[in-house]
Amino acid sequence: MQNQEWPSYPDLRGKVALVTGIGQDGPPDDENWGNGAAVALALTKNGAKVFGCDLKLEAAQRTKSRIEKIVNEAVCDVMVADVTSSAGVSELVRACMKKHGRIDILVNNVGRSERGGPAEMTEEVWDAQIAINLKTVYLTCHEVLPIMEEQKSGAVVSIGSIAGLRYIGKPQVAYAATKAAVMQFTKHTAVIYAQKGVRLNAVLPGLMFTPLVHTIAGKYAGGDYEGYVKTRHEQVPTGKMGTSFDVANAVIFLSSNVAARYITGQKVVVDGGIVSSTGRL
Repeated sequence: MQNQEWPSYPDLRGKVALVTGIGQDGPPDDENWGNGAAVALALTKNGAKVFGCDLKLEAAQRTKSRIEKIVNEAVCDVMVADVTSSAGVSELVRACMKKHGRIDILVNNVGRSERGGPAEMTEEVWDAQIAINLKTVYLTCHEVLPIMEEQKSGAVVSIGSIAGLRYIGKPQVAYAATKAAVMQFTKHTAVIYAQKGVRLNAVLPGLMFTPLVHTIAGKYAGGDYEGYVKTRHEQVPTGKMGTSFDVANAVIFLSSNVAARYITGQKVVVDGGIVSSTGRL
């Protein structure tokens, strides 16, 4: 992380960014950041004020502490929020508005993959996947888009997945279906808000080397972390997984109303060439 180069978007300075899922899964690692944490860091590096949430306060506070050690005068507030709940999202948005009075950027980052095809997956797991991967995007947009419309400006970036584009080697039908739905939600809503000064786009990560890999290895590789990491590196045409900072760079680009001012309703694939490949997955 010490060698990470950050692009600069001066128009982000002073902007208020609401980031969901700002904590991360997996063991503590000073070099490895979850997507939400990396996005928050990249935003504060560009002078944005971050207001983040997570289901676990300790995880959110750890991200805040890590950012404040790296970025001088960083503004990063965190709180607990269940963004699968309308009440939780309403409370989150109210808290951000009370603190800053506006929301310029919304980053929908929460998500989870559960193993199974439609025959094996229980209805309860299916419903939970819909809630965390898709309903959260609707709920935050339901609360935040009217604020952005009144401001006549705003950028929404939702984290999707290449699993919404193709099969990527493991049975996760609900995750794939919901991530495909996030793309269509983004495209459709972007057209509705195109003349209201609000842009909506999605970032689709491929196989990323984040702390979440520890959790995924337990679900899909019997806990063989080292073997699973090796396999994932080999699946990428470039020969290695990307990092959360590759995701964060795409997010802050799309958040900039200067650099990405004419981009809306689009998906940016960050995958080292996987979806362009016919190789073995």
